[in-house]
Amino acid sequence: MQASANHASAASADPLTGVRVLDLSAYIAGPYGCTLLADQGADVIKIEPPTGDNLRKYPSTLEAESRAFLGVNRGKRGLVLDLKQPEALAVLMRLVEAADVLIHNFRPSVPERLGIAYEQLRAVNPRLIYCAVTGYGDTGPNKDKAGYDQVLQTMTGMCTLQGKRGGPPEILYGSVVDYYAAALVAAGVSSALFERERSGAGQYVGVSLLRSALAMQSARMIWAEGEPKDISRDMRSGGITGIHPTREGYLYISANTPHFWQSLCEKTGLASLAQNERYDSVRKRALHCDEIIPQLHAALQARTALEWEAHFGDAVPCAAARSVEDMFDDPQVLAEDMVTRFDYPGIGTYRGIKHPIRFGTTPGRDPAAAPAFGQHSDALLREFGWTDDAIESLRAKRAVL
Repeated sequence: MQASANHASAASADPLTGVRVLDLSAYIAGPYGCTLLADQGADVIKIEPPTGDNLRKYPSTLEAESRAFLGVNRGKRGLVLDLKQPEALAVLMRLVEAADVLIHNFRPSVPERLGIAYEQLRAVNPRLIYCAVTGYGDTGPNKDKAGYDQVLQTMTGMCTLQGKRGGPPEILYGSVVDYYAAALVAAGVSSALFERERSGAGQYVGVSLLRSALAMQSARMIWAEGEPKDISRDMRSGGITGIHPTREGYLYISANTPHFWQSLCEKTGLASLAQNERYDSVRKRALHCDEIIPQLHAALQARTALEWEAHFGDAVPCAAARSVEDMFDDPQVLAEDMVTRFDYPGIGTYRGIKHPIRFGTTPGRDPAAAPAFGQHSDALLREFGWTDDAIESLRAKRAVL
């Protein structure tokens, strides 16, 4: 791990300083899981094929690079290898010897064909934590199907529950399954690293979008003995907690607890509702929402969403609907120091997220930008012992770009 330690020595201490991660994944779930590890100090090397991570090709108003790629891959170094060529596979094996973690999102049948299945790499490095991110898992009839965020949303009932009662299913935009899977990747890998400190051995870690989509619905994935299949699993509280129109703009309100329900009624001039025993529980308010909502909407016309947000203060949990662009200069976001500036070739300076987790004694450095395509190929090869002549030979064979 000497090369990784040298790379990390110039940075402030982070919880995962000295851990080297090889990121062979693409799109969001695997790459962002690796980014979460990089955020905590791991030296993450993003290894792309000659065609690049397909996320680089996604629509973007930025000409030089996809906005999605930049946001998902911060803090990594970039290397391009054509693993279908034996010379490139030999490069990867040398990296595997010195790595702590390898993460990919190939379908289960692919790694063995490439020569990078878990059993093949464990023979090279018994301490390797090997994380496979799949659509449906390693077994079963769907194991070799391509799995994507919205495919799994639709399959697992999320879209049906997102839609209005009696209406068509609706997608939850924002790649929620991918990002939750990324969190499971980072958590699973970290746990495996912790266990390795006791056993001395690496292990296989499996994360799938199917597991992610169902784990996100743990509160719905409850089916008591004797219950019929067609029962309501909707957790929405009758429409009172939700997004409401105001005189200008929209306001989200949460008023499930007795305290917040009381405050909502008082601050909207609807104190009589709080005194009515027909509405004195979440369940009762859900039953009678058709009586309550028209009165609430009429009251909310007295102010704009931003004015209501200020009026409610901390008495009623709420938020005026904003755009994501508003977050770059939001006082709370700035106070929490969640945004930093990055530099990227062809784009210049841009602002983006940093430090999704706050550590008190190991706060670490600000992250670097995502790597440009093959940005660190030569430097990484030199770091692992290749001479300039050897690098030129690899480039001539297109094994490395």
